[in-house]
Amino acid sequence: MNYLVAVLEDRMQAEEAYSALEKDDLPMEDVSILGKGYKSADEYGLIDPAEEAWKQVRRMAVWLVPFGFGAGYVFNTITGITIFEIGALGNHIFGGILGALSAAMGAFFVGGGAGIAFGTGDALSYRNRLNAGKYLVVVRGPEKIIRRATDILRPFRPENIQGYREK
Repeated sequence: MNYLVAVLEDRMQAEEAYSALEKDDLPMEDVSILGKGYKSADEYGLIDPAEEAWKQVRRMAVWLVPFGFGAGYVFNTITGITIFEIGALGNHIFGGILGALSAAMGAFFVGGGAGIAFGTGDALSYRNRLNAGKYLVVVRGPEKIIRRATDILRPFRPENIQGYREK
């Protein structure tokens, strides 16, 4: 399935574009307007990259943190390093805690922490535009329909028009 996303300045322009697509007999069940008064990004299914990144971080942390604790505990046991004067067992447990914290950092950075901190991907830019009061006209369908929709939407001079192919 292919998608075409056009970013339009205001509601009137989005409605005019929708009407133009309707007049050209495009299948209207595959045309949507996103914005205030219409579908939201969540209702349409526009994935929030930060939410997906947090899910990945949590999935990685589930197995990395216990492994890190075990690795830190064993490392301290093997090396016999005295971190604090709290006895051998206390030092082993403290080494395990440091290992678990290191594993949690690894889960964050490898699991998608950069995407959470800096935001990446087109979905985030579309969400930002919706939050800024702009509207998206989204057309879904085969390549032939996407080409027709592109020709219809170009005269409206969208801020951005982008085609996507679903994997």
